[in-house]
Amino acid sequence: MKTKLLALLVAVFFSFGLNAQEVDCNTTLNLFSQSAKIKDYKSALPEYKVLIENCPKINLAVYQYGKRMYTQLILDAKDNEALKKQYAQDLIKNYELRLENFPEKTPKGGVYSDIAQTMFDNKLGSKEEQYAAFDKAWEIDKESFNNPKALYAYFNVLVDLQEDGKKDLQDVFTKYDELIQKIESQEVIRAEEAEKLIEKQEAGEELTSNEKRVLGNSEIYLTNFMKIKGAINGMLGEKADCENLVPLFQKDFEEKKTDTEWLKRAARRLSAKECDDPLFFQLVEALHTAEPSAKTAFYLGQLADKDGNSSKALEYYNQSAELESEPLAKAKVYYTIANKYKAKGSFSNARSFYRKALKFQPSLGIAYLKIAAMYAGSANNCGETSFEKRAVYWLAAEYADRAGKVDPSLKSNANQTAASYRGTAPQKQDIFTSDYKPGDSISFSCWIGESVRVPAN
Repeated sequence: MKTKLLALLVAVFFSFGLNAQEVDCNTTLNLFSQSAKIKDYKSALPEYKVLIENCPKINLAVYQYGKRMYTQLILDAKDNEALKKQYAQDLIKNYELRLENFPEKTPKGGVYSDIAQTMFDNKLGSKEEQYAAFDKAWEIDKESFNNPKALYAYFNVLVDLQEDGKKDLQDVFTKYDELIQKIESQEVIRAEEAEKLIEKQEAGEELTSNEKRVLGNSEIYLTNFMKIKGAINGMLGEKADCENLVPLFQKDFEEKKTDTEWLKRAARRLSAKECDDPLFFQLVEALHTAEPSAKTAFYLGQLADKDGNSSKALEYYNQSAELESEPLAKAKVYYTIANKYKAKGSFSNARSFYRKALKFQPSLGIAYLKIAAMYAGSANNCGETSFEKRAVYWLAAEYADRAGKVDPSLKSNANQTAASYRGTAPQKQDIFTSDYKPGDSISFSCWIGESVRVPAN
């Protein structure tokens, strides 16, 4: 009887202990969350340590708040390098614990790139180790490796290693192509988000608070991607000049002239820099023989352009656009064709191809500016009266506005251009003495074929 009673007491004790432990985890999580929410990280840190030691799987919020906590603690450490490094290592551990305990709720590329970025920012490990960390994130999950700052740091470390003789120049070019493609694809995604909301605003509809947040975030991301792309291009600098590219590719041409992937990369690089060298023609011929494609048609168009045969060039460019399947590359071809028609004064065709380019790359704000310029240049040929002719400038200003909205790098130029057009358009006194009133629609029967509303102010 005593044995049974003792066993019962032991069972009750352990049951109570388990419940107490469970309650302790929940209570600790609550205390930690409350402190973290108000950024009282001095109070949050001890609770956090209890949670990761005893209840690592209790809630994803532990690691989300943990990231914010250690990021701020690193900043607060200021000139205390030893403390900063310790907090940085703790932050990396926080990322690793999240990956371990919540794998299904963790974007691997994003978190592994955060680990690499923490190493880079806090000078943890060698350059080789930092690059390996970024490379791991890239290879494991490119899809969620989207942080503009991390994409820049990844390339920065590679360039440093190449300058130290630890990576080949070809490695730099290959990674450059991959990262620029990634950045531009993200620009398209963000611009598409923004475009729908911009159209809603222009239609006079009120955006919800969530839509305003999405639009604001899209503009921030587009601005950051623009800056990062410029910084990466700046780092590439003289490395990508024709003087370096031609000897690099010439050296390997005989060995690689049947390697279509190598030929594509080399031709793309020389095409981008407009390297006027016989090697470019050799590359294009070899590539067109091995694998005729949209790219080879585009390069043949460039060569025809250089020979002064613009009609043949347009023929090749149109072939390229029809064959191309990659959206950004397709947009580039359409934009090139549009510029050709614009230079010829064929504005309707030019606008058609600018719009096609925008369909595949909504962030191509320069296309809106080009359309705006064609409209402004056609003002005297549109409308029956002087007032209607000048009203074309309102339409041109709207297109200039949109250029700055989809491409923040053009915002200053677009705003100035739009202001200039509005300054040339009818003013308040002109509207007052005209046959139109604010809100009226004015249609243009010339090649423009659009309409604009008389502004209220």
